[in-house]
Amino acid sequence: MKKLFLFAAIFISGLYSSGQAKIAIGIKGGLNFSDLDISNMSTSGKTGYHAGVFAQFRFKKTAFQPEIIFSQQGSVVNPGDWDSKYLNIPLILKYFILAGVNLQLGPQFGFLSTAELDGQDIKNLLKTADISFAIGAGWDAPFRITFDARYNIGLTDNNESYSSSTIKNQVFQISAGIKLVKSGK
Repeated sequence: MKKLFLFAAIFISGLYSSGQAKIAIGIKGGLNFSDLDISNMSTSGKTGYHAGVFAQFRFKKTAFQPEIIFSQQGSVVNPGDWDSKYLNIPLILKYFILAGVNLQLGPQFGFLSTAELDGQDIKNLLKTADISFAIGAGWDAPFRITFDARYNIGLTDNNESYSSSTIKNQVFQISAGIKLVKSGK
């Protein structure tokens, strides 16, 4: 793993030093519209929020954008309110179509921080790691502003208990961000 990070750092610094990449660092936040896909159970959506930081390595028509995002997720289930908090790390590839408009996709790795059902701690019933696949669109607007809309499709069955139900996160996110630091041509 250390070799992979070292390779990535050398690769990115090489692109930057050769003038091929524009680098930006920023903050972002927005709304989550989440639901849990639980087999054998009826659920309904819940509104939450997300906030965090991102780095963007932009080339001519593409960009790589890793992020660190705190995300409030969950669902309304019978009999109550399910509230989960995750630290998510999306690794997003962007393809720019026209004037900053872009398509986005990539994996997202999540780490469960807390999980409650009607105020009762249920974290021990869930897996602490989550993998999702993100797909969306965005606009890197002038004046360092960004807008994103993404759907994160849960791939991991988060059920750690002995019941036969599967539990997968499903989250639609709307975000706005600002690039605080920019460098490169």
